[in-house]
Amino acid sequence: MSPLNIFTTIVVLATYAGVAVGRVPGLRMNRATIALVGAAILVVIGAINEEQAYHALDMGTILLLAAMMVINANLRMAGFFNVVSSSVLRLAKSPRMLLGLVIVASGVLSAIFLNDPVCILFTPLVIDLCITLKRDPIPYLVGLGAAANVGSTATITGNPQNLIIGQASGIPFLTFLAHLGPVALIGLAICWVIIVVVYPSEFKKPFDTKSPTQVDEPLQTYPPLLNRTLIVVVGLMIAFLVGLPIVSSACIAAGLLLVSRIRPTKLLAIDWELLAFFAGLFIVTGAIEVTGLSKQLFEVVSPLIRGGVPALSLTTGALSNIVSNVPAVLLLRPEIGTLPNAQQAWLTLAMSSTLAGNLTLLGSAATLIVAEVAATRGVKLSFMAYLKAGVPITILTLIVGIVWLMVIGG
Repeated sequence: MSPLNIFTTIVVLATYAGVAVGRVPGLRMNRATIALVGAAILVVIGAINEEQAYHALDMGTILLLAAMMVINANLRMAGFFNVVSSSVLRLAKSPRMLLGLVIVASGVLSAIFLNDPVCILFTPLVIDLCITLKRDPIPYLVGLGAAANVGSTATITGNPQNLIIGQASGIPFLTFLAHLGPVALIGLAICWVIIVVVYPSEFKKPFDTKSPTQVDEPLQTYPPLLNRTLIVVVGLMIAFLVGLPIVSSACIAAGLLLVSRIRPTKLLAIDWELLAFFAGLFIVTGAIEVTGLSKQLFEVVSPLIRGGVPALSLTTGALSNIVSNVPAVLLLRPEIGTLPNAQQAWLTLAMSSTLAGNLTLLGSAATLIVAEVAATRGVKLSFMAYLKAGVPITILTLIVGIVWLMVIGG
């Protein structure tokens, strides 16, 4: 190995370690700054030049992610998520039904609008519901985070790693949904069963307050914006289903919503740090490809990856829990398309990298978001409290995903 490759390997490993942990001891750095600093160092040492770095940026994925953020911002301002929360409160008749509604709402909305924003918006709402109904919020928060990951498995727009896979594979939206939608539906049912079993004391007690249907909750909505946004979202879903270009459709939808009298700063409520994080990781993985390290890595894991759906799933799941799911997908992306059944391999990568994120509280951004937002509301979702539900949920959903993809072929 050349000195350049040695230095590149050190920088890449340090970057991925920082991304996995989420911080650098003694420094105030988050995942975005760690990825950007790692990318900058790789450019400085010559592992990748400026032109190659520009080429490594997957602008399709970044534009799609930004467009979905604009759509989420409009839904939030219009009060869409308040409507969902109010509906859950009104329909819940028992703790088990409340958990089921939280899981369904989180899973379905995550499949459509990205799981991370759904977790950001729903965590405070779930806590407020539990306080209103005098329930322990922990099982419902676990359900929210796990369902957000499981539900997002169904679509290309469900989570960041699926966005990357959708762009790289060219798999149509409807084909992706047809193959992984059933896995997500079964997975949501598994989430409900496991949480009810793991937290029995919470679900043995009936509601000891007045019926949820009688709880007076102010419903804050902005009907003109809500109606307009829902029309655009329905149009976007139709565009996806009929096979129109995903990135172009999402950008057009976001553009239509930006034609508004509302302040641009509110409409452009984009998570710039997440976009910067992706940009940095794209350059880091670009350096791995340019220096040939990706081929060396693939030679090491090739026997496992070429072992079919089970082997690829387990390899991806393990890698996702070491470096996180987005970096894992970026590492495997260059070679997945070379496998004999490329479509099945891409779908397996999407399924396993997403479902593996439920193993621990640190396994995905969605579950971390739930824990961090809950902490700001005085609710502590501990590592162990999540782990006892996360492990069986991950194992069972991965088994379902593996068996399903093997049966249908891909």
